[in-house]
Amino acid sequence: MSDDGFEAGASRSQGDPRVLIAMNIALSAGFSATIVWGLDLLGAADLTFINVATGAILLFALTYVITLQ
Repeated sequence: MSDDGFEAGASRSQGDPRVLIAMNIALSAGFSATIVWGLDLLGAADLTFINVATGAILLFALTYVITLQ
């Protein structure tokens, strides 16, 4: 097996942590908006910026802590 090619390069790459943080922020915000929207449909919570932002912050923190281990 040769040591060149995409697989070899990807296995040695650590990536840029800023990209991972940006992806975490975007995905947490989107998922939080979806959850709060669903809760709004059920009448359990209001679809407001504060609720979505709170959910996004909580999801971001949770995934950040889990991935540090």
